[in-house]
Amino acid sequence: MKRKGQLYHEIAETENLKLAFWKASRGKRGHEGVLLFRENLDANINLMRGQLLAEKPDIGHYHFFKVYDPKERLICAASFPERVLHHAIMNICEPIFERYAIFDNYACRTDKGNRKAIARCQYFSRLFKWYLKLDIRQYFASIDHVKLLGILERLVKDRRLLDLFASILATYNSGTPGRGLPIGNLVSQHLANLYLGKLDHWIRETLKITGYLRYMDDFVLFSNDRQRLQDGLSAAGTFLGGQLSLALKENIQLNRGVFGIPFLGFRVFPSRILLSPSGGRRFARKYRQYMEKYEEGEWNEATLSRHLEPLVDFTRIADSIGLRRKIIHGNSST
Repeated sequence: MKRKGQLYHEIAETENLKLAFWKASRGKRGHEGVLLFRENLDANINLMRGQLLAEKPDIGHYHFFKVYDPKERLICAASFPERVLHHAIMNICEPIFERYAIFDNYACRTDKGNRKAIARCQYFSRLFKWYLKLDIRQYFASIDHVKLLGILERLVKDRRLLDLFASILATYNSGTPGRGLPIGNLVSQHLANLYLGKLDHWIRETLKITGYLRYMDDFVLFSNDRQRLQDGLSAAGTFLGGQLSLALKENIQLNRGVFGIPFLGFRVFPSRILLSPSGGRRFARKYRQYMEKYEEGEWNEATLSRHLEPLVDFTRIADSIGLRRKIIHGNSST
């Protein structure tokens, strides 16, 4: 793949920075950081542009907090100006990352997402008898900065842009110097998705397994030959350790697709899709929490609707109308 150069100046262009501001403020127009930035929009854009041209971006201002759904995670949120910078970078770099991505990579990409990943998983389950479901142990915390920069160098020949990525990576580690990406930042999401692109190409081009899809660090291989998947498991573990300094989780699942494939909170069968038990419990818990906030006056109807719509929409991927009726009716009768 031909490397791209002369990208850094495109990131620093005024129009690109303004576009990045509007993207970063989408859905957050009333937030304090957005309002403060917008009050002096031209001055703030010019300041950011000047910092970039001087190769002295103001980065590393993080706010940390924990979330517990579906599991405990430490979120690292950048300041609003830094989020603008992240959008400015990805406005220019996303097409480059996109050209490197295989078709069946479904995270952080336009016109992909979890719905299409699940539909593709079901499609493969109809073509192949066996599946191998894998994911990475402590994925974001384990990403090696040097190896990631090596991947970027094969795509980008603009030294100033590579130095900018290196500077962003240097603002964070997961406890081990040179390791880890912060969960919650736009650039982190795209870099984490890019990092496993090397695995995608190896599975397709070296193992030559055509039945394969990935959503961030969750991935599934398909075959009509169980032994081929067993061999692929061993080879994948070796490849991940040697090439990417990653390790597989122990919850490896090698089974027939007719028994259902656990994937992204669902259980995918050739003829139907169900919520996983944990997904059903999560829906019930969050529905009750949202209704309590509304009934106690903490939320108005508009806020309740804004939270309920994506929650209910998530369950519509599955054959779950009975579950939704049970939970919603049960809640309304209490």
